[in-house]
Amino acid sequence: MQITLLPDAAPRPRRVAVGEFDGVHLGHRAVIAGSDTVLTFEPHPLAVLRPDTPPPLITSLEIKARLVAGLGVRELVVIPFDDAFAHQTAAEFIDDVLVGKLGATHVSVGDNFRFGHGAGGNAALLSADPRFETRVVPMVEVAGEVVSSSRIRSLVEAGEVERATAFLGAPFSVTGIVRHGDKRGRTLGFPTANLVPEEGLLYPGHGVYAARALLDDTSLERCAAVNVGVRPTFDSGLGLLIEAFLVDWQGDLYGQQLTVEFLGRLRGEERFDSVDALIVQMNRDVDAARAICAARSATVPGR
Repeated sequence: MQITLLPDAAPRPRRVAVGEFDGVHLGHRAVIAGSDTVLTFEPHPLAVLRPDTPPPLITSLEIKARLVAGLGVRELVVIPFDDAFAHQTAAEFIDDVLVGKLGATHVSVGDNFRFGHGAGGNAALLSADPRFETRVVPMVEVAGEVVSSSRIRSLVEAGEVERATAFLGAPFSVTGIVRHGDKRGRTLGFPTANLVPEEGLLYPGHGVYAARALLDDTSLERCAAVNVGVRPTFDSGLGLLIEAFLVDWQGDLYGQQLTVEFLGRLRGEERFDSVDALIVQMNRDVDAARAICAARSATVPGR
């Protein structure tokens, strides 16, 4: 899939899906279906419009691009969203971007899509334009609940990663470079691959999770027990850490890019009275994670 910054786009007949698409969840996938081009914004518009309270991103631009490519899209066009662009009117967005820069013949949006200065544009305005055909996609529901990025954020922050998976259409995941830690896990018999959280991205609430760990080159895929938190038993003072113990695997992952897919929450983060008590619980966590991974593999082809 080609990634193009808007200023570099050349007009051609395009079937364009428009939106922020943070998370590329089931609702987004419905909007994108049938499009050859996805038009998105970077950074998230609210990071510019409400800089003091931007939402944590479900997906970085890199991961968003990977997910979009997996939907068979030909091109991802990225609009550098800044204050100048935020002041562009809805009519200017249609004339300059959709028609002028992209040459859109078809435009697909969610029925709650708003655009232009002061959110002056909506699906009805797009539908009224005769220069392209507009497809307006209703909100998608799962188990009677509307799928939205904001709802997914609240579920992940609460540790409800299984419910988030139902909305995303795939497990919530984080990706990062494996860093050196204090190697405390190794002394306990549970060496971990450590990911340092990236500012601005979404992470699960503190706790222990069953997960699947994958190297980006797909040479490694393992079940994992993952701690997200601050390790209160040791008062590490290191801030938030993501520590993944890969089940039935030994080796050096330092400096490599690892993706952790969260399958289920095992428990909250706890402070233990002794190291021995912690080790007992960690063994239980690994057994529980192994069972969840096995159940997941039985229901997902190829896993």
